[in-house]
Amino acid sequence: MKHIDIVDILAKQYNGQEVVVCGWVRSGRDSKNMAFLSLNDGTTLEHLQVVLDKAAFGDVSAYLRLGTSVKVRGTVVDAVANQGGVEINATEVVVLGECPLDYPLQKKRHTMEYLRTIPQLRLRTNTFNAVFRVRSVLAGSLHAFFQSRHFTYIHTPLITGSDAEGAGEVFRVTTHPFATPYQTEEEYYANDFFGKKAGLSVSGQLEGEVAAMAMGKIYTFGPSFRAEKSNTPRHLAEFWHLEPEVAFAELPDVIELAESMIKYVIADLMAKCPAELAFFEQHFEKGLLDKLHNIVDNEFAVLDYTDAIALLNKAAESGVNFQYPHDWGCDLQTEHERYITEAVYNKPVFVINYPKAIKSFYMKQNADGKTVAATDLLVPGVGEIIGGSEREADLDKLLAAMTERNMKMDAYEDYISLRRFGSCPHGGFGLGFDRLVMYVTGMSNIRDVLLYPRTVGNLR
Repeated sequence: MKHIDIVDILAKQYNGQEVVVCGWVRSGRDSKNMAFLSLNDGTTLEHLQVVLDKAAFGDVSAYLRLGTSVKVRGTVVDAVANQGGVEINATEVVVLGECPLDYPLQKKRHTMEYLRTIPQLRLRTNTFNAVFRVRSVLAGSLHAFFQSRHFTYIHTPLITGSDAEGAGEVFRVTTHPFATPYQTEEEYYANDFFGKKAGLSVSGQLEGEVAAMAMGKIYTFGPSFRAEKSNTPRHLAEFWHLEPEVAFAELPDVIELAESMIKYVIADLMAKCPAELAFFEQHFEKGLLDKLHNIVDNEFAVLDYTDAIALLNKAAESGVNFQYPHDWGCDLQTEHERYITEAVYNKPVFVINYPKAIKSFYMKQNADGKTVAATDLLVPGVGEIIGGSEREADLDKLLAAMTERNMKMDAYEDYISLRRFGSCPHGGFGLGFDRLVMYVTGMSNIRDVLLYPRTVGNLR
């Protein structure tokens, strides 16, 4: 049906004109002679007030119920109570969808835990209205960033025969029924849909490198899947993943690209979503706007892994109590990452040159024989949001790393062959998009930045 978005009405583009708007009733108030509706249609965080003259409408109770969807015809006028704003003097209201009195979203403030039980409705709250608008703007900004820098957007497959990370946390894809007559694993897979073992992709990186070896600069942006039983506020079984790959790039180039990207999208977000960010500042993270300005206005730190371990050891000696080990060779845990970013630097930090034993097989081996040219971008409040590296371009070193991990070479033949035909230095990174949304909104649980979060034991 023909109607005007509420965001345009509130922008005073239709003052004095008769308009039609549609939306859901966020609140209703009845008085002796007048009734007032607050409508929201999802195009803005702000609600539009509709004024009903009860002498003309009579019984208005059907229009006042929270959650009811309505179509309103009326004239846009200056708001009486909201100086500088506008409202609609209604001449007609049509109920499009009734809502019962036991509508789960009432005026009281609901907990995040409760709202997770009604994912089909929680987007109608101010919080999730703001979260998903921010998510949309961030996604658009990422595309704009890469498109303006001659990157080609590549769609990598979601069904794969290899595990990009080599960690084995892959969801199996099969068409076999619950009970099968096959006696061996080889026979089972040989008779499956693809004739071999298949799984959901944990990363588009390997296929992204294939594209970068022809297109020069590419990026992928889509879902990834990991069967990791981590029931934490930062982990998901299905998450959104942005992964650029760049030919003729070394680790410093990867770091420069990642920093430029983060600054670009945050600056763009602050310009386009001031109301949403002010909402998050007020209700979820005091100091959020200062934090975001700090990112845009300052250079990120770069810290060698070995120096990071020395910092943690010194902190422990001075009385800081870490739950997890922090010896050289250990992977950094969230508590370590947050100490480095919050207590030491108070800004994002690139940690570089990790021990090769705790990183993936494809990362370029440094001359010391112990570390790889890898980097993680750590940010205050969240921890790691980017993991990247220069990729190993030397065929012999790549094969040696795969052999050490007892990897099946035939599953990676396309990837290996890139090193045989015009190999060159190249690198890239993966951005956990959902964690970026957490970071810029102050939301503390990753389950609250997706429409339907997929976590261990939870599928709806």
